[in-house]
Amino acid sequence: MITIALPKGRVAEDTLKIFSRIFGENFVFSDRKLILEIDELRFLLVRNQDVPTYVYYQAADIGIVGLDVLEEQNLDVLRLLDLGIGKCKIVVGSEINKPIDYTKSQIKIATKMPKITRGFFSKKAIAVDVIKLYGSIELAPLVGLADGIVDIVETGSTMRQNNLEIDQVIMESSVFLIANKNSFLTKKSKILTLQEQIKAHL
Repeated sequence: MITIALPKGRVAEDTLKIFSRIFGENFVFSDRKLILEIDELRFLLVRNQDVPTYVYYQAADIGIVGLDVLEEQNLDVLRLLDLGIGKCKIVVGSEINKPIDYTKSQIKIATKMPKITRGFFSKKAIAVDVIKLYGSIELAPLVGLADGIVDIVETGSTMRQNNLEIDQVIMESSVFLIANKNSFLTKKSKILTLQEQIKAHL
């Protein structure tokens, strides 16, 4: 049995379509269920941010998760394959016509991704006070909570609607197939076969 952690939402749907094409079966979670078992495959439906945790602690052998989450959490898992889906960017944003003043002794940045944010600004030798928020990040510069934000964007339209613009792109992200290191050793041929099948159906 191979256990696969999937993030709830569109990425899970896209991934299950790939599995449906590979195995010629309909892989669909029934109403509100969080576990789906078909033959030798068990799928777990979890929060996006929790996928690496399930894989790291071997509650799942493999998982599907965005590079942004992997970089933020930095857990010791194997990155097997870039699926090229769920493409987005992590960017620094600020109010339109009110760019971040990088000459200040310290700038305030609101974000859901403190580790990526600190890493980016420390490389540029800019002192930063990172304010961790869990949602509505775009509000922070508009109400004076922060000088700017670090957030995920797909098209940038949400930022524009909230009178924000992109200052800099920190990284590009897409969805990766990851594996637990022990699972990879003990189930290597099964995991590699699955990896090749997924690759062929992308």
